[in-house]
This record gives sequence, structure tokens and C-alpha cells, in this order.
Amino acid sequence: MASDNRQSGSAPNGRGSGSGENPGGGNRWLAVVALFGLVLLFSYFADDDQPRQAVVEIPYSQFKSLVADGEVGRALFTGRRIEGQFQAPLTLDGITAARFRSRMPDSGDVALLPLLEAHGVRVEAEPGRDEGGSLLLSILPWLLFIAVYLWIWRRMSRGVGGLGGGRFGRGGELGRFLQVGRRGEPPPDIGFDDVAGQDNAKREVAELIDCLRDPERYRRLGADIPRGVLLMGPPGTGKTLLARALAGEAGVPFFSLSASEFIEMYVGVGASRVRKLFEDARKAAPSIVFIDELDSVGRVRGAGLGGGHDEREQTLNQILAELDGFSGHEAVIVLAATNRPDVLDPALLRPGRFDRHVTLDLPDRQARAAILGVHLRRVPTAADVEPNELAAGTPGFSGADLKNLVNEAAMHAARGRRETVCAEDFEVTRDRVLLGSERKLVMQAEERHRLAVHESGHALSGWFLPGADPLHKVTIIPRGRALGATEQLPSEERYTLPRDYLRDRLAVLLGGRGAERALLGSVSSGADDDIRQATRLARAMVARWGMSERIGPVDLRDADEHPFLGREIAQPRRHSEHSARAVDEAVCELLGEAEARVAELIAAHREPMDALVAALETRETLYRGEVAELLGAPAAAGRARDGEVAGGR
Repeated sequence: MASDNRQSGSAPNGRGSGSGENPGGGNRWLAVVALFGLVLLFSYFADDDQPRQAVVEIPYSQFKSLVADGEVGRALFTGRRIEGQFQAPLTLDGITAARFRSRMPDSGDVALLPLLEAHGVRVEAEPGRDEGGSLLLSILPWLLFIAVYLWIWRRMSRGVGGLGGGRFGRGGELGRFLQVGRRGEPPPDIGFDDVAGQDNAKREVAELIDCLRDPERYRRLGADIPRGVLLMGPPGTGKTLLARALAGEAGVPFFSLSASEFIEMYVGVGASRVRKLFEDARKAAPSIVFIDELDSVGRVRGAGLGGGHDEREQTLNQILAELDGFSGHEAVIVLAATNRPDVLDPALLRPGRFDRHVTLDLPDRQARAAILGVHLRRVPTAADVEPNELAAGTPGFSGADLKNLVNEAAMHAARGRRETVCAEDFEVTRDRVLLGSERKLVMQAEERHRLAVHESGHALSGWFLPGADPLHKVTIIPRGRALGATEQLPSEERYTLPRDYLRDRLAVLLGGRGAERALLGSVSSGADDDIRQATRLARAMVARWGMSERIGPVDLRDADEHPFLGREIAQPRRHSEHSARAVDEAVCELLGEAEARVAELIAAHREPMDALVAALETRETLYRGEVAELLGAPAAAGRARDGEVAGGR
């Protein structure tokens, strides 16, 4: 079963402008020269309106004899040069040709023109080319070749090194990576009012505005301007937005780029880009430099291939040197963002560098309502859309998730050709975000009945267990990879997880499997995701949180878990086989206890559960009020942590 937003289910099969030089300017004149040369060559070597034919070179005396014999039909005089065409092709010195060339003596020949007129030769004349022009035309192909070679070389060096000045240049093309930075350009047009739901983080960085606006007030008291601020938090919590808002509030130039843009194939390129970035920031001081995804270059040195000559390490070394290289009068603050602070090099985090750490957490219910209020400003909404209610139904959503939710709801309303976005649009969109788009599947009656039984087991467990989160709805409509789902939404935020709550959560996760066993006499592969989630939660209770009487408060986890993403980094096991076996046995005990509790619940409420199964098969989706009519009042008001959905096969 697919799980998300407190959900467990079963799977079906188990840049902008900035400072810096313009690198393209050096290439434009080469392109102009090349084009001009091609035009000259074409005009020089192109024939006139006559088709190309064989040409023979003849002496001037022979030319006059041929004119006298009536063999010449056309003559073109270009200075002293004579080009022409015979009346008919002639064979001269073993060469048959229709055209000829000759040259008039430098002293001239006054009798030539009357001779041509007497024999009816068509005479034409063009301005003569001087010797200098002829020399230029003779070397023009070589000049053109050299220009093209230089142009290709510059292009290749820029492509290889990523720099306008070549592989070892100063990074003249770095300006294309900067969003804002050159003096006279407007700072970001957002402020702290546009960053909702992160009040603690805004308070921590607000004092930096005074440092940028009036740095002398701090220097008079001997205080140094903070150099580095590290923004940490899960993806989508607004780290980049907060940095831009800080620049917008301070009204200073804002240099922004991703750390991955420093990296190129050759060692030294990234370091050159770092030097250029900080050089431009110093010229524009007071200013803010924002480096996104710092972990792409700031990982612990010496941990990978390449050693000290690796490009990443050279780039990191240059960043460290630049952070130490600010003089006392330079008001430049360097902000960096990462969602992997655990892999950063310790040298980055020491005092004097990124010594201020600002953590951005996933927003709570009140913060989510504020974020939704910001994004709903530009969306025409119906009267039934209430940000507080939407916030209650989106636990665990980040700021980026909420923005996407509003956008998807607006698109859904537009597809329905409505003028406003209503609550139903948000309901449909939330299900699409959590579970995926609705799928049309042709299911056998037996499989459809099993699915209804499975989801009813989740719903029954979540309804009658006192510590479970409140039930929102249960459905057997396939969405994404899930064939059905049981959604539970919290009524309040929870930051610690009591043991009783977790035990009830295990029972809800295994409720679908227990219902299949109790009502159908067998289980199916539909509980695949339920079992995975339940095992993971039970193992955390035993190995991390000390909730097993047999094991006690001992950390017996197999790997270090990422503090934000929950991903595990492969680590050798740090405990014995005996301890590992004890953990496995304690996990099995917790899961067996949860299954036994589910069996007791189903036995005590068999009749209303049969009614719930029948209603699901008929209506496919049941909301909380409809479930209450079938099951009666819940045992106790559900406690909440961060809403999940149980079910879905």
C-alpha cells in the first residue's frame, strides 16, 4: 500500500544579466572579417553572365592576328589585361578553348581600338585592379583561413574551460550565471512579506540588513561583519527565497548561482570562477553572494577519488580562501544553502566562514496557512476556500508543495471552465499530489471486494483506536500506484511521538491485512507497502527510540539516517549479531501485538464493518460523516502528528 501524508497502502504488484565582460565581442569581428572575405572571393572568382569554359593564355601579337582574322567575338579590357571570347572554339597549341586571356603592352596600342571596331568585336571595359589590390586578393584566402582558425580555437577553449578567456582565463563569461549583480540593476523585487511560515529564520537573518545598510555602526564598536550564513533545511522550505528576500529588503546587489556551475572538466576552472565571482561582489559592495546547493562542491575533502588535485577540492579551497580574504571595509555577506549539512567539509563551518547556521523546518499548521495566504493572493477563490482548513489537510507539506498545490488546483478549475477555484478543486488536487492521478481499471468482482475489505480494515482501526489520527476519508478508487487509500488528517501538530501513539499507528498500518485474514480467510500481496512501513516504524521504535522493554535505551540502528531527508547513508553495522537478532525479535513482537489488536477490533465490530465494506463497494469513496453513520461514534478523538493515509492497494 502506498503511503504518504500519514498514509499506508498497498502496491498493485506487491539566468539573467550580471557583471562580467561580454565574451562574444571578441568573436564578432572575426565573423565580420570572414563574411567580408567570402564576399570578396566570390566577387573576384565569380564569372560574369557567361558559363564557365576552357581559357587559353595567348600573346598580345597573336591576339591582334586573331582579331584581324575575325576569330574574336568579344573583348573585355581591365586595365592592361584583356579577356575575351572567340567566335567559335579554337585549338591553339593543342588546347581547344572558347575563351582567352592576354595582356596589352604598358606603352599601349592606339591602333587596337580601330582594329576591333573594323572587325565587329564587342568591346567592354572595367576599372583596372592595382597591384596592391591584387596582392591583397592573393593573400585573402590565407587571412580568411587564419581568422576561421582563431574563431574555432576561441570557441573550443571557451567550451572546454567554460571561460571566455580560455581554460586558464579569468572567467569572463561568469556574468551569464549571475541573476543580479551589476550596480544600477534593481535588487530582487521580493521582501520578507513574501516569505511566509519561516518567522524564526527571518528573525535570524534580519540583523544582516543593518550590517549591510550601516556597516560603520558595527565597526565603530569593533564588530566584524558576518561573512557566511548557511541556510539548512529540507528541499522546498524556501532557502533560496529567503536569500532573495534578504537582498530585496537590504536593497543591495544580489549575486546568485548554483555551486554546481563552478565545476568543469578541467582542474582550475571552478577556482577561476570563484575568484571572478568574489571580485565582482567586492566591486559592488555592499552586496550579497548566494551559493545554492553548496554540498555539490563543499563535501568533505579526501573522501573521494582525485585527492587534492580533484576539481571539486580545488574549487572548495578557493572558496575557503576567498572567505578569509575579505578586508575590514568590504561589506559582502555570503549566503549558502544546502539540504545535506552532514556532508560539508568542517573547514567551511568554522568561525569566520559559514559560522551562522539558520535552519528552515517544514511549516506547521499556522505557517502553512500563512504560506497558502501568500499563494492565494493571485488566485480567484470561491467562498468555501479557507486557508486554515487547507492547512489542516496538508500536514508535512513544504512551501514548494503548497505552491504546487495552489497551482494544480487553479489548473483543475480552468479545465472545468470555472471562474473561481473552489474547495473541491483543492480536495482533488491534494489526492493527486499524495497518491497520483485517478486511474480507470477494470477489476474483477472478487478483487474489488477484497480491496473494499482491505480499506475497511484500515478505516476501522483508525476509527476505534484512541491514539490514531482522525479519519478523513476512505476510497477504493485507484490513484497512481495505489488501488485505494484511507486518509487520516491530524487535528494538531505533534513534535514528539509517544509509544501509545506509535502502537496504534502500527495497528492501523496492519489493519488492512488483518481484515483480509478475518473476513476472507487469507491474505494477499496488497499489504506490501503496509508491511514495509510497519516494519520500518517498529524497527525505529526498538533500535532508535528505546521503546522495547527487552532491548532498552540503546542505539542499535544499522546506518546513520539523514536528519532532513530520512535517507540512509550506508555504514558498517556497529553492533553484534546477538544484538541484531534481539532487535529482529523485538520488532516481530511489536508487529505481532499490532495484528492481535486488529483482530480483536474486527471481532468486536464485525457487523458495522460488513456494512462499511458494502458501502465502499457501492459508493467507492466515503468521507468521515458517512463512516460515522456506519461505524458509530469513535472511541476517542484522534490525536495527530503529521497526517497519514492508510490503505491503497
